[in-house]
Amino acid sequence: MTWQWRRLMFFPKPTIAMVNGWCFGGAFTPLVSCDLTIAAEEATFGLSEINWGIIPAGNVMRAVIEKMPPSDALYYLMTADTFDGRQAAAVRLVNQAVPRAQLREHTEQLARKLLEKNPHVLAAVKLAYRRVKEMSWDVSEDYLYAKAEEAYSTDPEQGRGKGMSQ
Repeated sequence: MTWQWRRLMFFPKPTIAMVNGWCFGGAFTPLVSCDLTIAAEEATFGLSEINWGIIPAGNVMRAVIEKMPPSDALYYLMTADTFDGRQAAAVRLVNQAVPRAQLREHTEQLARKLLEKNPHVLAAVKLAYRRVKEMSWDVSEDYLYAKAEEAYSTDPEQGRGKGMSQ
């Protein structure tokens, strides 16, 4: 399971999932482990495990809980109804849904936008986001001050200094 969620979730560079066809069950884990997701409006999503008399395991349920509102998550987990990319965007499973013909270009455009950002700070933002979700407000504040200082002092581009001078 390491590659299916941990490696993607904590990879130092941004990860983008691009869904152009089917995304069922176990595919939800790597999907939500990516930082951003663009889906084709025509893509088909589903959690069909209940039809087979099993529960979504292997962290699939955790993946669904991570992204979807409870009422939507329970609906799809209990009914096994399928949904398209537009609905996946509406329930926040994916960031955006675009027509399939525009999917690759839209995803590449997003990747190019991320390439314009300071990679050192981007990695720090990604890691901090993943970690503070599980922390209290007080612990999070301490962690973020320390993480920010570490990022600023080790940034080879010295992005903070450049940004502040602008």
